[in-house]
Amino acid sequence: MKIKIMPTSPEVDLNKIKEAAKKIIVKKEGKREEFSEEPIAFGLKAVIVSFELDENKELEPIEEGIRKIEEVSSVQVTDMRRAFG
Repeated sequence: MKIKIMPTSPEVDLNKIKEAAKKIIVKKEGKREEFSEEPIAFGLKAVIVSFELDENKELEPIEEGIRKIEEVSSVQVTDMRRAFG
C-alpha cells in the first residue's frame, strides 16, 4: 500500500503526522511502514507512507484513522499491489 497524506499547511510538523500514522497502521496490523516526503508547491510537502497489509484486512479503517489526525487535510491511496511469494 502507498498512501499520500496532505498536511493543512507548510508549517505543520510532519514528524507528528508520521508518528500518529505509524501508530494507526501498526494498530490495524500493517507492517513494514516506511515514510518519505514529496514536495508539492510553495514549501508544502506531502507525507508518503508505504506499508504491507494482509489482503484479508480492511484498508478503510486505516484511511479513516489517518484522516482524523490533527492538521491532515486529505488522504489518498496512490498505489495498491498484491504481494506474491
